[in-house]
Amino acid sequence: MTTSSASTGALAHLRVLDLSRVLAGPWCTQMLADLGADVVKVERPLVGDDTRHWGPPFMPDAQGKPTDDATYFTACNRNKRSITIDLAHPEGQALVRRMAVQSDILVENFKVGGLAHYGLDYESLRALNPRLIYCSITGFGQTGPYAHRAGYDLMIQAMSGMMSITGRADGEPGGGPQRAGVAITDVFTGIYATSAILAAVEMRHRTGQGQHIDMALLDVGMAILANQAAGFVNTGVEPQRLGNAHPSLVPYQDFPTADGAMLLAIGNDGQFARFCQAAGRAEWASDARFASNSQRVAHRADLVPLMQALTRTRTTQAWIALLEDQAVPCGPINTLAQAFADPQVQARGLLHIQTSAECPEGQIAIESVANQRYHATQTVASPMRLSASPVQLRYPPPALGQHTVEVLQAMGLDAQEIQTLQARKVV
Repeated sequence: MTTSSASTGALAHLRVLDLSRVLAGPWCTQMLADLGADVVKVERPLVGDDTRHWGPPFMPDAQGKPTDDATYFTACNRNKRSITIDLAHPEGQALVRRMAVQSDILVENFKVGGLAHYGLDYESLRALNPRLIYCSITGFGQTGPYAHRAGYDLMIQAMSGMMSITGRADGEPGGGPQRAGVAITDVFTGIYATSAILAAVEMRHRTGQGQHIDMALLDVGMAILANQAAGFVNTGVEPQRLGNAHPSLVPYQDFPTADGAMLLAIGNDGQFARFCQAAGRAEWASDARFASNSQRVAHRADLVPLMQALTRTRTTQAWIALLEDQAVPCGPINTLAQAFADPQVQARGLLHIQTSAECPEGQIAIESVANQRYHATQTVASPMRLSASPVQLRYPPPALGQHTVEVLQAMGLDAQEIQTLQARKVV
């Protein structure tokens, strides 16, 4: 991943108008921005994106004291420029229409019909720019009996059935439905939306026309049930919560060790045989109950206690060292601190120090920004590794309205027009 003030990324030719907020939409537009697209984020004057206030935790200032800027916002808004516009004001609506005419892609997550009140819905903007790719992200989609309901990730994890298969079984301590530790439906919706947008861009190459993309969190929540949904719809059998165990693979779960716990992810019979040989229990691999994965699943209650007694005899690192050369997937269960300290994570450069929203562009060393509001903004690097057009970190997550004047000037407004809009609180 490189740092640059100008984009040479794969999508450098695309302009994106970002009317979204919170996570699903911003995650999508950050992916487009990381790939080089010019993303202009439109926010409410004085307030901005909701996640600017979703804390603690808050960004520390140069002295390490918390500011009023939530770290949540930094997770999905790098590489964007921020402009503030009051959409309730007719002149604000006119500005957005003008921006839409100059854009390739628009992403929004207003309630169904919400932007039609402002003349900023797909049909209205398509009349002005037939090439516009317009992506709407909502909780339940543009159709159906729930279309006008608001939808948040937690609701969708519950409604989709995801929580019914996540967590420990009812009879165990701490048993009951659980949500995932991050808003996975929002994140996956952002990723699916990005894929759909790029498909629409490719379609536009052939037809010259844009199109409307209807993304729903519930649709995505159902889709990412993956093998669990496939099992249910084809057999009618409801999958049950198994904690960290796998419904179709054994052993594939956490195991206790002499100093904590580890994760074993054995996916085939060869791996199981190698585990047994290395662990001094070669006879398990030839035991009729355990010789094949299907038999191990059927006799899970016999095998797992035997393995738990065995895994307690060595430390986590000792097990990892023993099994690594045997090509048996085994690893620690890290905290975030341990994960970011992992040598593989560090070798891949997955923690990136970037200038804060108020730091001079291009300065990334902590020492060089010590006199600014923040030392720096640290973000997790993009996992997209393109050899010919690598992801670039051009802008840190922006301050609210940081680029308003810059964007308006680029649209052709002169200083007097901009001052007038500011005086009327349109921007």
